[in-house]
Amino acid sequence: MTSRFGIATLLLLVISVVAPLQALELQDFNGKAAKIEDFSGKGKWLVVMIWAHDCHVCNQEASNYDFFHDAYKDKTATVLGISIDGLAKKAKAEAFIARHNLSFPNLIGNSQEFKQLFSEISPEFAKAGWQAMPTPGFLIYDPKGKLVVQEIGGVPVTLIEAYIERNSAGFDNKR
Repeated sequence: MTSRFGIATLLLLVISVVAPLQALELQDFNGKAAKIEDFSGKGKWLVVMIWAHDCHVCNQEASNYDFFHDAYKDKTATVLGISIDGLAKKAKAEAFIARHNLSFPNLIGNSQEFKQLFSEISPEFAKAGWQAMPTPGFLIYDPKGKLVVQEIGGVPVTLIEAYIERNSAGFDNKR
């Protein structure tokens, strides 16, 4: 399945807006406040998968991103999951994590905050007029912690692997 804007957007869309991301109210599943920045800029690429427990594509792709995380976490990249189910549906989000046996860390936030975020960083998203945040969504940070890609819709892991490989020159992937 392709995204609303097309898979090619993954390779073309470069974003430099940071402030809206820092304003997101996220927490881990133990209730501790967390930010994406807590996971980025650690000398590795960070792939953020934004998901919802009832998203069909998220349920299909979660295990692929878990395999990706396991294959690259000690090398060049890690995955961070962010549920946009909100605290009201935390139990359903926890069931998603358990059902897919996810080994990568996950945070929880809400759909409206992410919809606002994507509206601020993507003119195309703002023009689309969605009432809620479509899932899955992806953010990719380079090893220095700079947001370099955002995408809405399913993205095959192979495209992310290829993107990282093509754009890794000049980065020392050691912490």
